[in-house]
Amino acid sequence: MPIATPEVYNEMLDRAKAGKFAYPAINVTSSQTLHAALRGFAEAESDGIIQISTGGAEFLGGQHNKDMVTGAVALAEFAHIVAKKYDITVALHTDHCPKDKLDGYVRPLIAVSEERVARGENPLFQSHMWDGSAETLNDNLAIAQELLARARAAKIILEVEITPTGGEEDGVSHEINDSLYTTVDDALRTAEALGLGDKGRYLLAASFGNVHGVYKPGNVVLRPELLKDLHDGVAAKYGQPAGSQPFDFVFHGGSGSTAEEIATALENGVVKMNIDTDTQYAFTRPVADHMLKNYDGVLKVDGEVGSKKTYDPRTWGKLAEASMSQRVLEACGHLRSTGTKIK
Repeated sequence: MPIATPEVYNEMLDRAKAGKFAYPAINVTSSQTLHAALRGFAEAESDGIIQISTGGAEFLGGQHNKDMVTGAVALAEFAHIVAKKYDITVALHTDHCPKDKLDGYVRPLIAVSEERVARGENPLFQSHMWDGSAETLNDNLAIAQELLARARAAKIILEVEITPTGGEEDGVSHEINDSLYTTVDDALRTAEALGLGDKGRYLLAASFGNVHGVYKPGNVVLRPELLKDLHDGVAAKYGQPAGSQPFDFVFHGGSGSTAEEIATALENGVVKMNIDTDTQYAFTRPVADHMLKNYDGVLKVDGEVGSKKTYDPRTWGKLAEASMSQRVLEACGHLRSTGTKIK
């Protein structure tokens, strides 16, 4: 069962919540980065989440027409085949999708899964993200309600981002300021609009100072303890026992986070952490090293013929895959998912 069924995906998230660990959610943009993610999960004996952003899907669709749906569907179908060779379970997810791209990305992909489910099959993707952080919270939640109803019918989990994450991700950018902290009122309004599982399961990307992109530890003020306040406020409102954790939280913009910050987030209900910047660098670093060390081989310098063994994409591609898979392995350790795969 390499690609999670809807039932298994729910079990994965439940196990993470109960066990105080989270799944690395690895952005991929090619068959090779997909294999790197799968390899890292397998070596860590961890299940995981593989995700495709709008920009990643456009790249996968090819530069001739840059069709996001074609790119996402193609890699998802490929994943359903090649993942069988890895002794772990993964869920397929689409990352950040803003309002102006819904009709060209998430809605058509939900339709693909609706058709599959109508035929008695499982959905193609196990979850999709609606990023309404650039909208007012009222508009954000109104669209989330529509998408959640469709996702639930298609046996898909929806991820929502209710308040901004700083920095830039595939063209969606927010300033780094005090708006990067979700309030209890934001959480209460979310629970009122989307329910607490009764209207369909959803993952919640709340903001606690998160910033997309590259930054060093200490340059961004993360407050993962804020997640407990959100849980407590909603639990009290809905009469849940003290210490309840009503939400399944997602950690966005985690590059550069300290081990302590990650641990606090895990204790407070984070079940998924997005990792993209670090794995991009891990993939590219050995390629750059190879090119610099083999300059006269990868280029036909001064009329020479170069060295096919050095410019063959398989040569440097293997180095890139190994490096990225190692970074995924490390992420599993940081998020405590190592050795937790469903047997």
